[in-house]
Amino acid sequence: MDVASYFQAPEKADKGLSDLARGVVGSEILRIAGEIRALQARGNPVCNLTIGDFDPKNFPIPEGLLAATRDALSAGQTNYPPAEGILPLREEVVKLYARDLGLTYPVESVVIAAGARPLLYGTYRTLVDPGDAAIYPVPTWNNNHYAYLSGSRGIPIPVSAATNFFPTPDQIRPHVPGARLLILNSPLNPTGTAIGKQALTDLTAMVVEENLRRDSEGRRRPLYLVYDQVYWTLTFGRTEHHTPVGLVPESAPYVVFLDAISKAFCATGMRVGWGVMPPPIRQRMSDILGHVGAWAPKAEQTGVARFLSQPAAVYAFRATVRRKLEERLQALYDGVMSMKKDGFPVDAVEPQGAIYLSARFDLFGRTVRGVPVKTNDDVRRLLLEEAGLGVVPFQAFGFAGDTGWFRLSVGAVSMEDIAAAFPRLRAMLAGVPAAV
Repeated sequence: MDVASYFQAPEKADKGLSDLARGVVGSEILRIAGEIRALQARGNPVCNLTIGDFDPKNFPIPEGLLAATRDALSAGQTNYPPAEGILPLREEVVKLYARDLGLTYPVESVVIAAGARPLLYGTYRTLVDPGDAAIYPVPTWNNNHYAYLSGSRGIPIPVSAATNFFPTPDQIRPHVPGARLLILNSPLNPTGTAIGKQALTDLTAMVVEENLRRDSEGRRRPLYLVYDQVYWTLTFGRTEHHTPVGLVPESAPYVVFLDAISKAFCATGMRVGWGVMPPPIRQRMSDILGHVGAWAPKAEQTGVARFLSQPAAVYAFRATVRRKLEERLQALYDGVMSMKKDGFPVDAVEPQGAIYLSARFDLFGRTVRGVPVKTNDDVRRLLLEEAGLGVVPFQAFGFAGDTGWFRLSVGAVSMEDIAAAFPRLRAMLAGVPAAV
């Protein structure tokens, strides 16, 4: 029986969907990836700087993590884990934060999940009711989507290179009364920038002050600071990673940390992450994530616990990954800035953290093959089709303006890929007519 013959036409099937499903916006990055695959299938060279992932050939996971996970699988660790995560891993997370961040939390504060993504979504579902306000700077990673999915009222705060792509207290302050969440991510996806010590201190102090005011008025619902620090082990040069609780200890009752092995150990597909937060919030988040089965596989949890218990191996791996990432990011940055020095309409922000470089291609007002360049997507297509350079516009991260800024991700490219891209980019830009 040909079941497909019974399916309705897409326009009819759409009527059966929920309002929520009809309103979901798909991943812009996945759409761009499809265009890149099509070009590569035709034999076109592409330096693919679009995906926030690692090529295992260039960035394999730690051998100790791989061996520990294999051992766990061989030992039969293939059944359901506890909803909050296995105790050995939660204990190792507590030790990690005490050892490397100077933060001593009880094990009851830690929940394990299938990466940081369900933890961010779970934070919305645990702390936000429909209509509540969630404040986040844009560009941002997925907060615009999770605000929609949770029914919260997203308050995007546009930021720019002038403030290192982080919000100022003056930008946030008008929106604080009545808000439930302030979400920050540092180092930041997509910009690769890190929030400064004073900026984070000021924003964290603002959260504490707002909650003291609410307490004095007898209001029960606090404002929480959600701090996504998935990239905290990947900082470069003089950049330092800071935490809200480390800078303002009295913020501890209001801070939710989100973290994972995905970027620290180049292990995006292993799906192991953790949240660290006040125990009552952790309990409810565990319940919610347990109902949707968002736990990490037990063998992977066991492997991560064993690897984290070997600090020397962890530090050695971190050093290797930082070196390889910084090498690629610096090569990209140097190449862009060399072109800027030569008069091309490009710019970039010096690498600070994560696996991303923020670069600007100001090609607006030009005409290529009779087609005017008006939007970031026009620029993106031009770079891809004419120079074989795959980049992601900041619009993919909730930013509304066409400013010419793009995310360049280096986890899936080699140094040779980067070197080969610049002659193509220079030739393309040299052939683009000046803006009218």
